[in-house]
Amino acid sequence: MRAGRRWVITTACAFAAAAGCFFPGSSAERGLRLDAVTLPRGFSIAVYADNVPGARSMALSPGGTLFVGTMGEGVVYAVADATRAVRAGLVRVIARGLTLPNGVAFRDGALYVAELSRVLRYDDVEARLDGPSPPVVVSDAFPKDRHHGWKFIAFGPDGMLYVPVGAPCNVCEPPGPRHETITRMRPDGSGLEVFARGVRNSVGFDWDPRTRELWFTDNGRDWLGDDRPPDELNYAPRPGLHFGFPYCHGRSIPDPEFGARHTCAEFTPPAIELGPHVAALGMRFYTGSMFPSEYRGQIFIAEHGSWNRSRPVGYRVTLVRLAEGRAASYEVFAEGWLRDGRAWGRPVDLLVMPDGALLLSDDHAGAIYRITYRP
Repeated sequence: MRAGRRWVITTACAFAAAAGCFFPGSSAERGLRLDAVTLPRGFSIAVYADNVPGARSMALSPGGTLFVGTMGEGVVYAVADATRAVRAGLVRVIARGLTLPNGVAFRDGALYVAELSRVLRYDDVEARLDGPSPPVVVSDAFPKDRHHGWKFIAFGPDGMLYVPVGAPCNVCEPPGPRHETITRMRPDGSGLEVFARGVRNSVGFDWDPRTRELWFTDNGRDWLGDDRPPDELNYAPRPGLHFGFPYCHGRSIPDPEFGARHTCAEFTPPAIELGPHVAALGMRFYTGSMFPSEYRGQIFIAEHGSWNRSRPVGYRVTLVRLAEGRAASYEVFAEGWLRDGRAWGRPVDLLVMPDGALLLSDDHAGAIYRITYRP
């Protein structure tokens, strides 16, 4: 795969209002430095929207509106006409003043937004993009710890809304019954239960479209050196599994403080170990038909990039290939957001569009990119 890579850049109209299209050599294009991004042959990356400061998790409505959460900005965006082939529509701020509104999900005409300690619902939101009604509080049953308190949310094939709760620390035993878990609840907030335990900080998950089983990324702890522990891609085919944190990291690394209390053999090992400190966040099964057949049904992962490492790693999109339902390999798909040890962009989330293109959010550059394939 690496031998066939080449430098690529394409351009697109970033949004319908104001400045219009950006062309090679413009100040906006140079600022995003897409000429630095490399992809396998036949793939291209373009600016889709570059006026979405802090862009993180994404959700697409059946009506074609792209909703985008943030963290420090405290806002939620709506990108109109998002299903257009090569360009985004007008970007609106539809909610302000929220606390870490990272997670967004859409169901039955309503937008769900995950804040630090609660989940909100904006009903009939697409009819009110210029001024949504006040939200309904679906649940306020989550801890208020800011450390790993931001949440990715998504509806599973069972109709339940899945909501992770990270560790309120670098490494510690869970101080409450919902810490270090992935929970799920009905769309109205009832029936809240823990689906998985031993999860330090999952900011991305998806369901295999063939088996309808959950896979999720998990960020490893810090301060064990440059090369330990790995981040993880985990597989949870049923509820009730424990994935080892804080006692075991990766497949076989006991924690220096807590590892004596349990052995790694007691827990569900990762489906595959990812790079150390790469901050694996959003992940999606590729369900489109635009990419070649060898990419269909495989897992793309957005790696936000390390901070706890003497030499930075991550800042890229990787690919985990499956064989007979098992994770078989891990490779780089797109890279170039890290140049000479400094990052100009940080990938966060991925979304497969109806035409098969792959959207990628970047909270550092405040942009969304569109990755396409053409032989």
